[in-house]
Amino acid sequence: MVDMTRILSSFFIVMILLLSPSCSESFSEKFIQCLYLNSPPQIPISEIVYTPTNSSYLFILESTIENLRFSTPTTSKPLIIVTPFIHSHAQATVICCKQTGLQVRIRSGGHDYEGLSYSDTAGLPFVLLDLQYLRSISVDIEDNSAWVETGATLGEVYYRIAEKSQVHGFPAGLCPLVGVGGHFSGGGFGTMLRKYGLAADNIIDAHVVDVNGRILDRESMGEDLFWAIRGGGAASFGVVVSWKIRLVYVPPTVTVFNVAKTLDKNGTKLVHKWQYIAHKLDENLFIRAIIEPADTNTLQVSFNSMFLGTADQLLEIMDDSFPELGLNRSDCMEMDWIGSVLYFSKYPEGTTVEALKDRTPQEKIALKGTTDYVTDPIPEVGLEKLWKWCLEEENSMLIMDPYGGRMNEISESEIPFPHRKGNLYNIQYAVTWGDEGIEQSQTHIDWMRSLHHHMTPYVSNSPRAAYVNYRDLDLGRNGYNDTSYAESARWGVKYFKGNFRRLAIVKGEVDPHNFFAFEQSIPPLIIPNEGKREID
Repeated sequence: MVDMTRILSSFFIVMILLLSPSCSESFSEKFIQCLYLNSPPQIPISEIVYTPTNSSYLFILESTIENLRFSTPTTSKPLIIVTPFIHSHAQATVICCKQTGLQVRIRSGGHDYEGLSYSDTAGLPFVLLDLQYLRSISVDIEDNSAWVETGATLGEVYYRIAEKSQVHGFPAGLCPLVGVGGHFSGGGFGTMLRKYGLAADNIIDAHVVDVNGRILDRESMGEDLFWAIRGGGAASFGVVVSWKIRLVYVPPTVTVFNVAKTLDKNGTKLVHKWQYIAHKLDENLFIRAIIEPADTNTLQVSFNSMFLGTADQLLEIMDDSFPELGLNRSDCMEMDWIGSVLYFSKYPEGTTVEALKDRTPQEKIALKGTTDYVTDPIPEVGLEKLWKWCLEEENSMLIMDPYGGRMNEISESEIPFPHRKGNLYNIQYAVTWGDEGIEQSQTHIDWMRSLHHHMTPYVSNSPRAAYVNYRDLDLGRNGYNDTSYAESARWGVKYFKGNFRRLAIVKGEVDPHNFFAFEQSIPPLIIPNEGKREID
């Protein structure tokens, strides 16, 4: 099941690189020479390759890092950074990493809660394949589709769609700086998930560089691999260089509101009621709850919403389903869909849509996050305990996103993302801090781990589910030479439930020697004469 020759060979190469700087330089030279031989001549290799001696190396490395936890002098850094301008550069990078025995990390930009796309927790040498310059977007309104390169940001995608049509949109996330590569491949949800499902539910084709350096589309890769990369985390299987997405209808007018209440002013009862109704509301209506400190003594809950329709239509639904919130006409703002993108991105009032093309982070912070799914409403006494725990951290935040609607209609096994019917909402836990020392940072991380432990009685179980786009290494990790399916299943079933086994079988077919490996990559499961039967 495991190619021990390859493992021992890779281990030997790694030890040489770690112990000998001159050998490290030699491997860099061999990689660059290989890249030169395998890349088209029209773009000089010098324009896409950065080593630590290059003056732009740190700028490129840090350009899309938003989490300061992984932007420190002690964070492991790539031996080489490659920034493709064309797809063949990505092909050449894969080929040359295999030839020189180097790891590859794949980055499209964005949150990356554990920094796995640009660092290595074991400190082993690797090549960073940074796809931020693969960001072309081609929108075809007549076909209701678009081809999007994987380094494009969500903001750029939304901008290009709105440039062509006011009644087309795409159901993905709320943060405009997130790169589509990781977002789409893990699922991707936002304000329209109850109407149209996930971003991954609306992918209709893709171009993938496989372990052999070939570019495959949906037809040539086959339905098994196409299934796996839509919600299973594509970096375990290859390098997705572009996605074809299905555009969705948005009305000319949408309505947003944000109503905030402190928890000592009826906030707890409102959250308790929200749990019972948010997943049952009209599928055009999305109301999430955001809980964060108002001061040192209490928390504030903000009911943050978008409705695909007019304010009058929204008020009628709210008066019938959630009158306790006391929503008034003055709380509602009507706008077009692209305006709602700016609203949820918290741009200052008066900001134009051109801001969605700006790839500069508004701020960089240190962050630790994790996630849970709630299948039964948390009783008021449980919510009160949660508030108490959150007040222990001045920069804590909870984001509760309701499911239901279209999410209930899609089978758990339609794509690898399994969190469908039966889930009331998702909780994202986050704690942020500034540029503090290691000891202070550990205090915040320990608080997050304690909170996650305290929440055990109130959330899903068997398994305790989690969302792969909010990766959490506390759930478990792989060793580099450990391709044990059973060991990986400890964290894998939390992200993928019953789909984890199928993902591992697909991995065994397309990458049996585990070239695309990282701390939470899918392990290859190879079952002679059974693989096809298992996944058909």
